[in-house]
Amino acid sequence: MNLFSRQYDAFLKDNSPLAEKMRPQHLDDFVGQSHILSEGKMLRRAIMADRLSSIILYGPPGTGKTTLARIIAQMTKKRFETLNAVTSGIKDIKEAVKDAIQQISLYSRQTIVFIDEIHRFNKTQQDALLPYVENGTIILIGATTENPYFEVNNALLSRSMIFELKALTTEDVATILHRAIDGVLAQEAKIDLAVDEDAIQLMADYSGGDARKALNALELAVLTTNSHHIAINDARESIQNKTAYYDKSGDKHYDVASAFIKSLRGSDPDAALIWLGKMIKSGEDPKFIARRLVIAASEDVGNADPHALNVAMNCFNAVHVIGMPEGRIPLAQATVYIACAPKSNAAYEAINKTMELLNHYNPEVPNHLKDKSYQSASKLGHGLGYLYPHHYPYGYVSQNYFPLDFNGEKLYNPKHVGYEKNINRYLDFIKKLDTEEEI
Repeated sequence: MNLFSRQYDAFLKDNSPLAEKMRPQHLDDFVGQSHILSEGKMLRRAIMADRLSSIILYGPPGTGKTTLARIIAQMTKKRFETLNAVTSGIKDIKEAVKDAIQQISLYSRQTIVFIDEIHRFNKTQQDALLPYVENGTIILIGATTENPYFEVNNALLSRSMIFELKALTTEDVATILHRAIDGVLAQEAKIDLAVDEDAIQLMADYSGGDARKALNALELAVLTTNSHHIAINDARESIQNKTAYYDKSGDKHYDVASAFIKSLRGSDPDAALIWLGKMIKSGEDPKFIARRLVIAASEDVGNADPHALNVAMNCFNAVHVIGMPEGRIPLAQATVYIACAPKSNAAYEAINKTMELLNHYNPEVPNHLKDKSYQSASKLGHGLGYLYPHHYPYGYVSQNYFPLDFNGEKLYNPKHVGYEKNINRYLDFIKKLDTEEEI
């Protein structure tokens, strides 16, 4: 088995992809993520001092989440265990915890458990980690491309620090490509390789901030080019299609999302589909898009078409269940429905007015609206004088529902569009009933 193991390790070393060979072994060689790893930053200090607590690394593919975990493994005096949420389950978690307990019992040595793609663990699997993270049996490092605030249990989040890794800049990716050319390809592979600078810039730009994609493109260009000179056309052929990626935490992310929302609000389904397509092709989190649709359905469509919120919520649930690429279909359906629906922001305006009002007004409940079901409430006069609407014609009776000392400001002003036409008609109808009762 040892012989086979050595042969296997040797094979992997010789035949592993360029991206794997380029993984740095020390923080000083790590490219990018200076906002969390530069000198003096908390994460770097914790790694260097071997005082790391449980963390979640969150960011798009190819930004160094797994690499950072491996660097920690190299630098820590703690035992390091790796699980992948795609292939691991409760049994694997229990085995890791059992080994961690043994390490503490025998050697007073903690175990770091690195879980790649932790968002793939369901609630039960995540809950299985919780007591051991909480009592310090294990230190958790979770890596995820999904927003952890939506995909990781709140209990785990509250016991972990969240660090967001950002898409690499074009300059970062170009630096990594230069290192691959001058280091791995020139030294390990013994290739006297010349790569034109415009070819490097093209691969860096087309990678969309994903170092792995750029390195794969470089490797493909080297393997499929007869000469040891890579020109821009070789680079272009190795990429085929540009990744329409944008930094999800930067201006382009918000600009495209803004264009999408404004197209929905402006009732232009074709334009909305263009921006939807760009977000999908750019690798945007589909649940981020679905959440924007839920907001638009309520903020911009509102009660002009109350069914729009159902469509948006069903879209969110469908995307969560089926994932991508099929999730693009319910996203498109909801986008078209919301763009084509009549629009009213009356409910949105109403809650904004209400919240502004409550900044300087503390409403008190009048006696007739108070709960009289609990003991001694009736002795205090709670509920006395309340008129039950269903005892009256049309299920309505004129009665004050406002707090004490309310100034009577009108908060909800439905528009004369879509279903809100019906709401307006009903409100006019009950006003007439009020007038008839006064007469």
